[in-house]
Amino acid sequence: MEHAPVSEGGRPLRSPERAPRPEGRTLVAAGAGNAAEWFDWALYATFASFLAGALFSKADPASAFLQTLAIFAVGFVARPVGGWLFGLAGDRIGRKRAMLASVLLSAAGSLLIGVIPDYSVIGAWASLLLVVGRICQGLAHGGELPTAQTYLAEISPREERGAYASVIYVSGTLGIVGGSLVGAVLASLLSHEQMAQWGWRIPFLLGGVLGLVTLLLRSRMDESELFEDVKEEGVDAPSTWQTVRENWRSGLTVIGLTVGLTVAYYVWSVSAPAYAINVLGVDEKGALWAGVAANLFMVAVLPLWGRLSDRIGRRPVLLIGALGTALVFFPATAMIRGTALSLGLAMALALLFVSAFAAISPAVYAELLPTKSRTLGVAIPYALCVALFGGTAAYLQAGMKQWFGAHGGDAFNGYAVVLLLVSAVVVLRIPETRGKDLREDD
Repeated sequence: MEHAPVSEGGRPLRSPERAPRPEGRTLVAAGAGNAAEWFDWALYATFASFLAGALFSKADPASAFLQTLAIFAVGFVARPVGGWLFGLAGDRIGRKRAMLASVLLSAAGSLLIGVIPDYSVIGAWASLLLVVGRICQGLAHGGELPTAQTYLAEISPREERGAYASVIYVSGTLGIVGGSLVGAVLASLLSHEQMAQWGWRIPFLLGGVLGLVTLLLRSRMDESELFEDVKEEGVDAPSTWQTVRENWRSGLTVIGLTVGLTVAYYVWSVSAPAYAINVLGVDEKGALWAGVAANLFMVAVLPLWGRLSDRIGRRPVLLIGALGTALVFFPATAMIRGTALSLGLAMALALLFVSAFAAISPAVYAELLPTKSRTLGVAIPYALCVALFGGTAAYLQAGMKQWFGAHGGDAFNGYAVVLLLVSAVVVLRIPETRGKDLREDD
């Protein structure tokens, strides 16, 4: 008779073939935290023009808007530090505790931004406090995504890991939709003057409250059994340097896979409405509603790509995502003709292919690394890549338009397409990991 393997402590080790499907409450708690942080993150891009008007000098509106986008990038600069801190915590004290800490810090950053006095009241201190709030959010977000995606990958049946991994971007995109929806509702109910004076604060305060509610939900989650198994076997998490040294090839692969996705995702899912409003002159209310509709479309197709990857493999779906997004980048940009409808259609077209890559990337990252260093091994390269490329995407897109005039848009689109092609080349060089036993490298 065949017996299940046991740890040194005598507890049966989880068998990947017999792994139960995650409970609904666990998926909700993991996804809710991710959604809350993406909600906070998206608010900044959605309300960038109002932040510029309230927390910076009104002497030069164009300069104030670019400074606001530069501070958006500051949050990305903090992400590698957050990835290191929370990644280390996730591998040493548990995925659950790291996820609790990240959502608490994110809520604190959102609440701070919501209560900052105007530039007219405290001068440059307003801008400085905005930087502090963004740093808090950057640290938290740098740790949230790798920790949450590691947790979900570890608690999912390996034959359905692609589908369950899509919860990360489903929940994150719902957070973005929530931010855009709140913006659209407020823009519909309040005048522009009311939005500029106090309306923009409401969603940031709401984001802080949502973060605290999520903290309660996550406190009831169970720890990843795979993590507990490794700990019971007496395997300690390696140091930061040891993690980098032992997994540098996987780290470079994570960077290569992420570099195209992060730019495309932030351009089309997060910052497209704000760019359309401030650069292309699209109606403010219509642009926000277009962003809501396009992102809801992305939510609908994400699980479909995840399920497809569980059937035909990760590599084909990743290639469809990278090459498809590169193919439609220029046409989708050209579709935006100054109307909300054209913006929504362009976003939906681009996000159809972006979602193919985004849906399964959490599963692929987890399948590249061993359990003892899975969180930190993903967090550091992922956060560095997102900081360098995703964090500067909105700034470069708006800046190139201002610096190079009519040719600025084509220059930025070319830059994005090159990065997507880099990701496609990396996909061709990785092994197929569909259905991989996550204990295989342990």
